[in-house]
Amino acid sequence: MTAPHTPTIETPVQVMFFDTDCAAVVHNIAYLRFIETARTLLAEQLGWKLSEMGGTGVFPVVVRTEIDYRRPGKLGDELLVRGRLARVERARFHVAFDIFRPSDEVVLVTCRQVLAVAAMPSGRPGRLPADWAVRFAHLRSEKSS
Repeated sequence: MTAPHTPTIETPVQVMFFDTDCAAVVHNIAYLRFIETARTLLAEQLGWKLSEMGGTGVFPVVVRTEIDYRRPGKLGDELLVRGRLARVERARFHVAFDIFRPSDEVVLVTCRQVLAVAAMPSGRPGRLPADWAVRFAHLRSEKSS
């Protein structure tokens, strides 16, 4: 029997001038942009292809973000964003991200997000894909959503 698969993503980021404040420290909102890129690529692994979402009108939407800024990133840093599907409930799912500097393995940011499915433009809640109950059974939550 094979081990269950947990979707993960790694995206490299070089800190640019526009990511920083006047002290050459990464601005807090820039980290959210780094996470947004990784989450979008993770969503593709989960079956939400960017090229198809507009046509289906079904989108994963963020309903909660928790972020901890642990250490500052600086101008020119080479960073890595690691993300994973963390938990699956009946109507929501959770993703987790760490942003770290590979050169010294220092974790700069940890982030947890809760997402739901929404049909647009109505904004009505949708259901998680039916096959997730089996594909990600190892990530199922005990509490209902």
